[in-house]
Amino acid sequence: MSIPVLRTARLLLRGWEEEDLADFAALNSDPRVMALLSGRLSRSESDALVQRMRSRLEASGFGWWAVEAPGRARLVGAVGILAPRFSAHFTPCVEIGWRLAAQHWGQGYATEAARAALRFGFESLGLDEIVAFTVPHNLRSRAVMERLGMTRRDADDFDHPLFEQAHPLSRHVLYRLRRDAWRERPQ
Repeated sequence: MSIPVLRTARLLLRGWEEEDLADFAALNSDPRVMALLSGRLSRSESDALVQRMRSRLEASGFGWWAVEAPGRARLVGAVGILAPRFSAHFTPCVEIGWRLAAQHWGQGYATEAARAALRFGFESLGLDEIVAFTVPHNLRSRAVMERLGMTRRDADDFDHPLFEQAHPLSRHVLYRLRRDAWRERPQ
């Protein structure tokens, strides 16, 4: 299956290339980027993650794309949609997520790339709903979710099954966006 390429005014969401590995490994080893995720990744762990993302894109035609800012940065980070592989009250579902290098924070890239991924999910894949989740104190990601028009209900918050219940990153907030609500928002 060919990997779709998504374009925005400033960004290119594309398949993964060998030249992306070093920059993505640097991003994954940055304590600022990984502070609210599962922890910093070694180079081999980061390369294995790229291989899994590449395989999912090739197999299904969607997943996490490499995000490039042509003329500015070869790799800003990764943004995409995928079906989580754990069970929770809201699964099965499709989740949107992003991970950007710290030097590219605050430039609107996460929101811009996520809008392109949402458009692909709703228009090309025909999804009815896309969700996003993070820890409650990840205010940057929560702000992106809200800019995308996603909404949260306290009753949807959950303990992430991939963390021990006592782990400080166990509790997550869940945001949702339905296709009909997305269509009503200005793009």
